[in-house]
Amino acid sequence: MKNLINKKEIMKYFKYLILALPILFIMGCDLDEEPPFLDETIYTNAQSAQAARDGIYQSLTTYNTQERRLFITNLYSGLMFTGKGGNRVNTRDMSTLVSLKPGYHMDADWLWTGLYQTIARCNGAISNINTTASPSSNDEVVFNDVAGHAYFVRAWSYFELVNLFGDVPLWLDLPSSDNTNKALSSKSDVVQQIISDASTAASMLNGNAGIGYPKAHAANMLLAKVYMTIATNNDLQVDGSSMDYWNLANQAAQSAYGHYSLVNDFGSLFTVQGENSTESMFELQISQDATNSQMGRNFTPWKYKAGMHFGWFRVSAFQHDKHLKAYGGNTTWNANNLSTYPDSRYKATYLSQYQRADRTPPAGLVRVYPHNPTRGRFAIAHPYLFKWAEKDKTHNNQFNSQNIVVYRYAELLLMLAEISNELGNGQQMTYLQPVLDRAGVTARPQFSQGQSAFRDAIMDEYKFELIGEGHDSWHVRRRGVQYFIDKTLSPHNNSFGKRVGVGWKRYAKNLEVEFSTDPNQIMQMPIPISEVNTNELINLMKKFIIKKMIIKKLHKKSYHIQTKIKIYSGNK
Repeated sequence: MKNLINKKEIMKYFKYLILALPILFIMGCDLDEEPPFLDETIYTNAQSAQAARDGIYQSLTTYNTQERRLFITNLYSGLMFTGKGGNRVNTRDMSTLVSLKPGYHMDADWLWTGLYQTIARCNGAISNINTTASPSSNDEVVFNDVAGHAYFVRAWSYFELVNLFGDVPLWLDLPSSDNTNKALSSKSDVVQQIISDASTAASMLNGNAGIGYPKAHAANMLLAKVYMTIATNNDLQVDGSSMDYWNLANQAAQSAYGHYSLVNDFGSLFTVQGENSTESMFELQISQDATNSQMGRNFTPWKYKAGMHFGWFRVSAFQHDKHLKAYGGNTTWNANNLSTYPDSRYKATYLSQYQRADRTPPAGLVRVYPHNPTRGRFAIAHPYLFKWAEKDKTHNNQFNSQNIVVYRYAELLLMLAEISNELGNGQQMTYLQPVLDRAGVTARPQFSQGQSAFRDAIMDEYKFELIGEGHDSWHVRRRGVQYFIDKTLSPHNNSFGKRVGVGWKRYAKNLEVEFSTDPNQIMQMPIPISEVNTNELINLMKKFIIKKMIIKKLHKKSYHIQTKIKIYSGNK
């Protein structure tokens, strides 16, 4: 039974939310003259404060904030493809997100709106709740914990925004009728605010909410992620060197270390039965009736089960083969005996064939890569991502109730392994080994071949362990543009014309997508057009930047003309 949101409880939550929460705003749009922003009276009562807290998390479970997030982060990673829009690689989604040439994209627009709506709810709570340094009553304990959740979710939301869009508007309070627009803040400034919010959250979250809610350890994990990002990006280092930030990342990650444990069955993490496990650090509680989650519909292949399902998301053949080669060796691919594969994660991650629910065997067997060696068309050229597919074939509802795991302990262990390698403290295998043991594999030689080799191997390990879970875009980019190009994009692009490891077919351009390597395209997405069109402060800034660029180009052109005149006139 859901701990946070279920059909019966959602009505109770909405009773408070409708009365007390602000009308959720779209950045830059016109607001009512006297908008009913969050009333401070909601925080005079512990029960209503808890309802407001649940309203914050409810906004994270919407289609716009989570499912579109997974859509964008997966497809803008260089690791996954989509069949959405058809089987041709020249569709809109292919030409923007998947090929890493982002332009206007509806999903990005809605994700932006959803995250800022969530931030608005957090700002309302932070602005109005009274916290106590040393709570002496149960209500004070509740209020502190609610405030901690608001700070945590705000920090998490801004971390998602800056990773995808770079400079973004930094809202730390509720808008008013005369303040509905905000200029872009630098990524560096937003990152510093994330650190402040996550640190506050870590100090205030006290576990009062119970199972299904993140604790202080999740805030510390977020802090570690932020410090790792700064450590590998010099432009974000405002105080200290990269090693200072690696040490800060280690301190934050160590605060969460040892408080969770890996589950034995990797595949159970992506089932209803495996929700809120000992490995889960931050997990969104999904209620089928309350949120109309379309995760299953989007990830479950067509006719895998009864109901409307699309199976839009595929792992690139190149990334699949990389995983298989890393731990499968020369293992012959066998659809009927996947349990014999050395890496137990394989079966739970990829889906290469299935029996259609509307057909009677032997008819209706659908075979995709790598089981289908012909790779004759795009639809069968890449395996499905199986993690978020609906495994329950007993109902035909297109909506499902499977929770979304955001942070889990395995990722923290991989982070600690990477951090230890950068610090050179010799502890990297202490953290990595449990993840490998759970997968049933032995450490690859690269893990014992020095710091540089370990660095490349652990970055691949993130992909093998976490692909499709929403971290892909951050992990592949946070080491900088050149590392992203050299380790993810170029190997894929250079594979065209070469033999595929499984099936011995070739990687052909008409079955693949060629990634852009333009730094202006591959590192961040453009600010959504709805925001640009309605937020005059962003418009003014963009016009200012464009004007500066024009002036700079004119100066440069003028310089070249003057130089040529000097050369031709003999006045060097």
